[in-house]
Amino acid sequence: MTSRMREAALLLAGCGIVLGMTLPLQKMAAKAGVQPASWVFVMTFGASLFLLARALLAGKAPTLTRQHLVYYGVAALISFVIPNLLVFISIPRIGAGLTGVMYALSPMTTLSLSSLAHRRLPDAWGAAGLGLGLAGTLLIIIFRGEGGGGQSAEIAWVLLALLIPVFLASGNVYRGMFWPEGSDPAALAAATNIAAAGMLLVAVFAGGEGWDGLRVVAFVPALIVTQIVATAIMLAMFFRLQQVGGAVYLSQIGYVAAAVGLIAGTLVLGERYPLATWLGALVVVAGVALVTWSQARR
Repeated sequence: MTSRMREAALLLAGCGIVLGMTLPLQKMAAKAGVQPASWVFVMTFGASLFLLARALLAGKAPTLTRQHLVYYGVAALISFVIPNLLVFISIPRIGAGLTGVMYALSPMTTLSLSSLAHRRLPDAWGAAGLGLGLAGTLLIIIFRGEGGGGQSAEIAWVLLALLIPVFLASGNVYRGMFWPEGSDPAALAAATNIAAAGMLLVAVFAGGEGWDGLRVVAFVPALIVTQIVATAIMLAMFFRLQQVGGAVYLSQIGYVAAAVGLIAGTLVLGERYPLATWLGALVVVAGVALVTWSQARR
């Protein structure tokens, strides 16, 4: 294994583990009465300050050309703002574990969008993997376990949560295709998250949460500080992983996050999922393995 491959593998594992472990934090915050836009804004803004300080200390301030500003805005909206809001809305209603499974769909969705963008269809093994992933997803949707209050998760919320991998995949492909040449990943991470924080602040007031919504976040200081630190660490690894691994490889964060999310939801929050849900997750993993093997063969 080359040093670049080793770095990519370690970054992949680190990002997925940190992401999966933060899902229970968001469910606990929602139970404490924190509103979606307020939580995601404080989380994103706090993380962006860490990332900006890191970039500046390294002498790599974000570039502010027109190309870079467009990149920051589009990447922020489709990669972080919309997916994070969907995650926070979904977790109290379908559970942290089941929401985490949605991340496992992002690799196959990324491969599909990447194939379309580059006009390169997957081979037979890749297509078989995509089919298995879809079958596993249907199993999870049909036998979806407990939602936020010990009852079966409503299908409407599960379908809404399925938009999470669509936006994650769109962000993965966009960032890879339009990465500004010669840009430093730390600077891109900082600037993109500052742009995301600005959009989320607008959402806080446009959605009616306002100052009251932001004040509620202060009532759960341990949760939000942990979330901010974890998010900053994850994003610092995330943009470097995009640079060394590419969009499809980076999307495999979803596998790790899904497994950690299911386990954390079960052990920490007491969520319960039927055997069919776990079987569906295994089918998704099998699909992932085929897709990954297909990519390796190429």
